[in-house]
Amino acid sequence: MNCRHCGAALTQQVIDLGHQPASNAYLTAAQLEGTEGYAPLKVYVCHQCWLVQIPSFHASHELFTADYAYFSSVSQSWLDHAQAYVATVTERFGLTSDDWVVEVASNDGYLLQYVAARGITCTGIEPTASTAAAARARGIESIERFFGADLAQELVASRGHASLTAANNVLAHVPDINDFVAGFAVLLAPEGAATFEFPHLVNLIDGCQFDTIYHEHYSYLSLTTVEKIFAAQGLRVFDVEEVPTHGGSLRVYACHADAAHEANPAVAAMLAREEKAGVTNPAWYAGLAAEAERIKLDLLDFLITARRAGKRVAAYGAAAKGNTLLNYAGVRADLVDFVCDAAPSKQGRFLPGSHVPILPPSALAERKPDYVLILPWNLTAEITAAQAQVHDWGGKFVVAVPALTFL
Repeated sequence: MNCRHCGAALTQQVIDLGHQPASNAYLTAAQLEGTEGYAPLKVYVCHQCWLVQIPSFHASHELFTADYAYFSSVSQSWLDHAQAYVATVTERFGLTSDDWVVEVASNDGYLLQYVAARGITCTGIEPTASTAAAARARGIESIERFFGADLAQELVASRGHASLTAANNVLAHVPDINDFVAGFAVLLAPEGAATFEFPHLVNLIDGCQFDTIYHEHYSYLSLTTVEKIFAAQGLRVFDVEEVPTHGGSLRVYACHADAAHEANPAVAAMLAREEKAGVTNPAWYAGLAAEAERIKLDLLDFLITARRAGKRVAAYGAAAKGNTLLNYAGVRADLVDFVCDAAPSKQGRFLPGSHVPILPPSALAERKPDYVLILPWNLTAEITAAQAQVHDWGGKFVVAVPALTFL
């Protein structure tokens, strides 16, 4: 196996999470009677460019299907994050109605709705029909295509260049990361800016966020590596910020190599921080597997003990990261009765692999479980506030990552 960016041979395995189904491949009741596809979920690190990655067992169209069930607008905290971002970049780059903003992986229009509200022309690139339709219902132009250099060239030929491009939580989701980044180099105006947000590799390793590993995430990113990938396509990183989403992410600002955007000292500071953390040291990656096993065993011990004591355990949030955790631990519906999720697109289906049924949030008050296992731990504050009634019947919230915690 060779690195998907630089082509170097991959010799160091970081973690093996076993054979797992695609984490967003939620099942209908009829599908429970059929076969289910599994693929190895192994992570490697490249010693040349330090890109952390999994093998490409799935093509993009196999994971991001027409009935894709993840809708960004379900999370109010994510909507707030998007609205704040739009306010920030509008002021920073002086965006007006004369500009064109393009978001790649625009989902259901969660972000571009705030761009449109400011009277700025905007377009979303979103390959999944379900979310693109929801965006159009908001009045957001949405192109149902996978993004890359070819599509970028078509857009430039027909529409010109974009003043700003946004790509939140998608850089990790592309099997051909070089072609994907090349698309931004083509689409971006000479003095334009491109922003990318992605979970920070440092938090994944140091915080043992192993459940953020799943087949949709082909890559796990540091600024050290992203700067190399961008430079190979003629883009220069001129600023970086830390944002709290998804357990700690980076927001990277890039431009053409010869653009006038002045480099912020934050870039050099982050690169130095990553070097100190161990991003370029093979030994830094060696402890993740043992920490993941500890979390798995602690979770299983809790679930088995609760079951033997006659306690009922439910889960909240039918998130991809939760599916990685449950499948890695071998948890099935005999240990977790059901999972609640606010997304109507997931309700009535079953989690991949574990086959735990997905119910609406109202099921918590109806069934009153003794414990509620929060699977999207990055939304713990939002979930515990919204579902505070769990404490009314003596129930407790539980978080498994990075350590078993009762709330």
